[in-house]
Order: sequence, then C-alpha cells, then structure tokens
Amino acid sequence: MDTETALPVLSALSQPSRLAIFRLLVRHEPQGLAAGEVARHLVQPQNTISAHLAILQRAGLVSTTRNGRFVSCRAEPSQVEALAAFLLAECCAENAAQGGSCPPRPAHREETQS
Repeated sequence: MDTETALPVLSALSQPSRLAIFRLLVRHEPQGLAAGEVARHLVQPQNTISAHLAILQRAGLVSTTRNGRFVSCRAEPSQVEALAAFLLAECCAENAAQGGSCPPRPAHREETQS
C-alpha cells in the first residue's frame, strides 16, 4: 500500500456510520450480511447505507454480491491489514536497522484524579 491507496481507506473509515458498517460486517464474517440487514442493525435508512457501502467498496473495504434482488456485503479485512502495515512500516526503523526491535508499549492505564 502507498499513500495514494491509504488515503481513500482512511477517509472511508473516518465517518462514524461507515466505520460502524465495516465493524458490523467484520463481526459477520465470512458469511456477510444483506444490505437491508446492515440498515436494520444500524437503524438507518437503506438508501443511506447503500451510499456508505458504495464509498467503502470504492476504498476496497467491502465487497458486494448481488443475489437476485438482494445485495450481500462482506468486509475485506485484508485492506485494513495492509493499511496497518503501511502505517507501521517505519515503526522503530532506526532501531530495527541496528538489529533491535520495537520496545514493548506500555499498557494503556486510565489515570485517576484525586
């Protein structure tokens, strides 16, 4: 993946409804969901969901298959995996060049205020 490919993926996922659609479809892998089911799960009009699905499909995040009157939608998690690899490609590059690896990241802790 390169910057030109990463930007549409990031843009598609930056909208709350589209992110929710993608996450819903990931939960229903590998069978996917009909577009109408996506709309029912997310309580949104089907035409709105269809517009969001088109954007996700152009970004390579969703594939669709027509079965008669119904459109079946499946997530394409490999696109997000490629995005993550692209984003982290330079992670600790200097350290890795010297034979090291990225240091472990501390676990996220919520700070409590007294």
